[in-house]
Amino acid sequence: MKIAVFAGDGIGPEVTREAVRVLEALRLPELVLFEGDVGGVAYKRHGHPLPAETLEMARSCDAILFGAVGDPDCDALERQLRPEQAILGLRKELGLFANLRPAKLFKGLEDASALRPEVAGAIDLLIVRELNGDVYFGEKGIRILPDGRRQGWDMMAYAEDEVRRIAHVGFKAAMGRKRRLCSVDKANVLETSQLWRDVVIEVARDYPEVELSHMYVDNAAMQLVRNPGQFDVIVTGNLFGDILSDQASMCVGSIGLLASASLAEGTKGLYEPIHGSAPDIAGKGLANPMATILSAAMLLRHSFGREADAARIEAAVGQALHDGVRGADLGGALGTAAIGDAIVERLA
Repeated sequence: MKIAVFAGDGIGPEVTREAVRVLEALRLPELVLFEGDVGGVAYKRHGHPLPAETLEMARSCDAILFGAVGDPDCDALERQLRPEQAILGLRKELGLFANLRPAKLFKGLEDASALRPEVAGAIDLLIVRELNGDVYFGEKGIRILPDGRRQGWDMMAYAEDEVRRIAHVGFKAAMGRKRRLCSVDKANVLETSQLWRDVVIEVARDYPEVELSHMYVDNAAMQLVRNPGQFDVIVTGNLFGDILSDQASMCVGSIGLLASASLAEGTKGLYEPIHGSAPDIAGKGLANPMATILSAAMLLRHSFGREADAARIEAAVGQALHDGVRGADLGGALGTAAIGDAIVERLA
């Protein structure tokens, strides 16, 4: 079980440290950890946010535990040298095309959600986001119009095979849950979305047991607030999935609770919390490590098939929350290490 640990910038090293402690507390004899630099720290040490040695480590390991990237000191760099290019580069080089972002309200956190308790309590959904296409990877640039004005442009595009591949992931995920899949697009105004919808409908023929529905992204954003309990699995593109998954995080109380898995064909995956590097609190020991710890649970489940160990971690996090273990993001006063201590204790 070779795991590359890329802590990255900001609060990344703090939250990743606690996730590693939890993995080590499981006492898995085959577990081997490697550490590499990514993001702003990698640029400062090696001159690139994704050094060749880091990429080689990622390729040689079975899975990657990722912290966060983002450093204000690097904001003025050329785009290809900015910290965020590390995660985009790993997605591209490793073929990480499917992002799984579960959102479920932990019992006892109804009051932490921005929604009414009876609405928040029904949240139990999975967002399946395509990662390798859309405007994030399309051609882009800034050009000068004939009248001298500057114009920024980004190309949104999906090929049908890209849509078909992520649609299968969404349908298979729904088969393991409540067998309901909602495909989110903007087919009323975007040709890219019209192709997306057409292909999803074609793939649905392979999964007659799954109930398929379609929803425009603006309505989906509204429904996540109005009635999130209606969703089981949502499959959507890169841009829409990025926005909706962050919205879902606040529905369950805090972005510090949401884990994610980015998967390739096969079992290789990159696992990370969906929050950013939070440079304003970096080094202060204030960040909630639960999302990173839950990402480690997803790592064990999806890359190594260790369902029992993954469930142990998730149960320990749930028990800690039930017992009142709270960081500042949830109105509590416990710091990063203290939250990690509480979860390790409950693993026993």
